[in-house]
Amino acid sequence: MAIIKDTDINDKGLVDPKKTEGAGVSRPRPGMADAMAGESADFVRDLKPYLPQEMVGGSIPHIPGTEEEAVWNAASQACGTEKVHFCYSVDEGRVYYLACPSSMLASNPDSWCPLAAALPGNSEYWDRETVYLYEQEGVASALRWDPETGRMQVFLGASRTILPRIQSMDANFVTINPVVADIVPWRNKNLKTEKLSRATARMLVIIALFINLFAVVILFYNFIAINMIERNLDVVKSETSRASNDLMLNAYNAMQSDTIKHMVRIQELLDSLAQVDGTLVRYEVKNRQVEWEALIPEAFASKFGTPIGIDDEDQRKRIRVQGKR
Repeated sequence: MAIIKDTDINDKGLVDPKKTEGAGVSRPRPGMADAMAGESADFVRDLKPYLPQEMVGGSIPHIPGTEEEAVWNAASQACGTEKVHFCYSVDEGRVYYLACPSSMLASNPDSWCPLAAALPGNSEYWDRETVYLYEQEGVASALRWDPETGRMQVFLGASRTILPRIQSMDANFVTINPVVADIVPWRNKNLKTEKLSRATARMLVIIALFINLFAVVILFYNFIAINMIERNLDVVKSETSRASNDLMLNAYNAMQSDTIKHMVRIQELLDSLAQVDGTLVRYEVKNRQVEWEALIPEAFASKFGTPIGIDDEDQRKRIRVQGKR
């Protein structure tokens, strides 16, 4: 919930003449969460002044960024329940707050507490030596700071008992006029969490709709493009035929193996060498060129190939013969 201020007052504590007509009062306006949740039209700006039957107040150290959480924690402990309404202001390193159980606002949901306007930093605050009073329907409240301890004190009760007690104090008194005071709306953590949940759900639905719409547009464009593009399959057909022919040729070449031919040749060599007491020691094929070596008795060496010398490792001193084909 945000606050919009219609005009500024140069002298703090003095009533702007425009405020007497209600033109200069700060009123709440819808925030981003309200807009995201789609609740801006239902937002209530004209809050009614109301004094709860139970209310607590105090001050805690100011830690930037954790004001609302710290105030809610302190107010929950003071009220004995997590369902609390609270408001606060920040001044001179302290957070000053007022809070009441949410059940106290059952009959006045769209309301605000005028005593909150006297918190330090708000429109009706003068100084800590002043006692701030507000009375409504026989119930009176007072806000003051203890001169000795400096602690903020909140008094609440029937007017006939509270006012005489407050007026007996040696201090200045200021009665808060809700007509000219800037409105300080109540805050509620649970309601804010629920509003953020509704805003998140609504934004997810909107984003999903946009994504689906974008997908439909793309599908529609693809449908039109597919049906409007002229199909020319001649090139595809020729490339497919060429690839098929290449595949068949490669398969044919792979089947043309010389393995059987060389096995037959090796067997022939073994049979021939066996007749002359020879031994085949190497048979190698390089680039379709056959080269082999064998150990053959000297008398038959020239018959099989080119002698290249006597093999010293052979006990029978046979000649190493090399043949090519």
